Amino acid sequence: MSTGSGSESKPDSDLNSNPNSNGWNRARGVVLKSLVLIGGALLLKRFTKSTTRWDHARNVAQSLAGEKYSREQASRDPDNYFNLRWLSCPAAEMVDGSKVLYFEQAFWRTPHKPFRQRFYMVKPCPKEMKCDVELSTYAIRDAEEYKNFCDRPKDQRPQPEEVLGDIAEHLTTMYMKRCDRGKRCLYEGSTPPDGFPNTWSGAAYCTSELAVLKNNEIHTWDRGYDEEGNQVWGAKGGPYEFKPAPTSSFSSNNTLSPLGFPSPSLDKRIEGSFVLQE
Repeated sequence: MSTGSGSESKPDSDLNSNPNSNGWNRARGVVLKSLVLIGGALLLKRFTKSTTRWDHARNVAQSLAGEKYSREQASRDPDNYFNLRWLSCPAAEMVDGSKVLYFEQAFWRTPHKPFRQRFYMVKPCPKEMKCDVELSTYAIRDAEEYKNFCDRPKDQRPQPEEVLGDIAEHLTTMYMKRCDRGKRCLYEGSTPPDGFPNTWSGAAYCTSELAVLKNNEIHTWDRGYDEEGNQVWGAKGGPYEFKPAPTSSFSSNNTLSPLGFPSPSLDKRIEGSFVLQE
């Protein structure tokens, strides 16, 4: 009888301990699974965080800034494209966060004599529009005062409050969108099809297109049209292609371009190529 009694008490002991052990294991498993799920959700949120409207504007502004040249394109097609220097840098910021950049273009041999000077204003597109970035160009009230703005020490430039006061006539606005996956560009956009008023060289209006590529390369295409829709200025074969400046600099006294091809004469008529002034 004692043996039977003892054999019955052992299962009672197991019944008392196993539920607690199993319950703890189950609870620990639930906690670990919860931690894994929470961690995974946080990680997924971090990697799938959507780019904000201001992120897009900041990306475009950063890509526009810097020193770039069209020398590779001019080397391939010197009859239609000049080796031009693109130079842009931050100049001020609006109260609403819009970035204002100073921009100038010059022939590579005479960078201290820009033939085009502008302010760029970069901000997100209005929410009701199907675009990401609004890029507007403005004339400068006293362009002479801003020559070589980006090349000067900051304490020798017009200060941000002066810049905001020197923003003059609105010239154009381009509406840019992030490029579809698989395309070479990161952002691309243009003015509306009917463009903006422009009276240079017999034009009635002008249009502009711009693309931001990887490595801060910029493609820009400005064209003017008369009242009948005939193109009267601007490149006809495609946009100007500006690539970031090489690390080495080139002497402005050299009669050849950096790649050794003859530079086009500055007296050459630029019909079908580029606008020197507007």
